[in-house]
Amino acid sequence: MKNIKSSKEFLKTSSTEWEEVEPGIKRKILGYDNQLMLVQVHFEKGGIGAEHQHHHSQSTLVGSGVFEITIDGVTERLEKGDSFYVPPNTLHGAVCLEEGELIDAFSPVRDDFID
Repeated sequence: MKNIKSSKEFLKTSSTEWEEVEPGIKRKILGYDNQLMLVQVHFEKGGIGAEHQHHHSQSTLVGSGVFEITIDGVTERLEKGDSFYVPPNTLHGAVCLEEGELIDAFSPVRDDFID
């Protein structure tokens, strides 16, 4: 792993720019260092986070909205306040049923998000 400079200690989401990831999906990186990254992801209704996998551990809080989350072939409907965990190298994806946001924590940092 390369040495990644950490983010600022304090970040205000109002002064952080959104990055469009896919049609109907945008994200803000909220804080990171080599070991941990926090990301806010906004989905429009119908937005699809295509199934994918990565070597990072991921824990996610549903901040708002309603989502169908699939992890390793199992799908659950999750709403505000629910959460899920994705082990490393596990296929997972999301479909947004009602506009909302996911708050993702990754370990180690997703260096592909900041390159």
